[in-house]
Amino acid sequence: MRVFILSKASSEGFLRVLGLDGKVVGRVKAPKVFTMDARLDLIHRVVIALQTHRLQRKGRDELAGKRHVVEYLGVGRGLSRVPRLKGTTRASFVPFAVGGRLAHPPTPEKDIYKRVNKKEKLLALGSAIAATASKEYVQARGHVVEKVKYFPLVVVDDIQSLKKTKDVVNLFKSLGVWEDVLRVKDNMSKIRAGKGKMRGRKYKGGKGPLIVVAKDDGIGLSARNIPGVDVVELKNINVEVLAPGGNPGRLTIWDRSSIVALRSMFKEEVS
Repeated sequence: MRVFILSKASSEGFLRVLGLDGKVVGRVKAPKVFTMDARLDLIHRVVIALQTHRLQRKGRDELAGKRHVVEYLGVGRGLSRVPRLKGTTRASFVPFAVGGRLAHPPTPEKDIYKRVNKKEKLLALGSAIAATASKEYVQARGHVVEKVKYFPLVVVDDIQSLKKTKDVVNLFKSLGVWEDVLRVKDNMSKIRAGKGKMRGRKYKGGKGPLIVVAKDDGIGLSARNIPGVDVVELKNINVEVLAPGGNPGRLTIWDRSSIVALRSMFKEEVS
């Protein structure tokens, strides 16, 4: 399925570049990666694989449930043939006994990490990038983009050196994505239902705009306190930040340098 919808600004293969005030100040050649097909199956596979790489291996003590002095009482007592605590008739040691060992406990040797081929990972990354240029996919994720004029959103490189949070807020308002930040903020004020609220997960945070820059000269610190906003350098970009939970179409703001670098990342000729 083709996900990139050519806008009027990109009908000739170029994207509009916006200034910090939200006005068009130039244009940049659109990388071909934005015209890739959406491989939702690969995106989901790669996201699951990345999530498994954060899991911690776990197992059980080999002697758990076995630290008892037990004896076998033999037959002729009207009792089942299981080990009993010494001096009593109470069953012990066996899996179905109180305090006994587990039948099939988890082992640290179990391979819990999922792996994906390199070419498939690159294809999934390209699909996730292409989905950020589709207004339909962005809206399907739940982002509020009624005031966003252009997809994908490309901003001048000055965004890299924003030092204050209020400057980032003003940028979001100029680009029309501030309402999406408010959506995340409102959802984070609600207490989740169930046991999670008693185990350090009282509030469930959503995902707001993603800022992709070629180099972080301060934007990361100035935007980190805004709910749901993530800042990532292009060299560290992956499928999970572009498609959290395996759902593509995250509202993404690119700087001009990262758009140019995308062409070389996907083996395009840079002129």
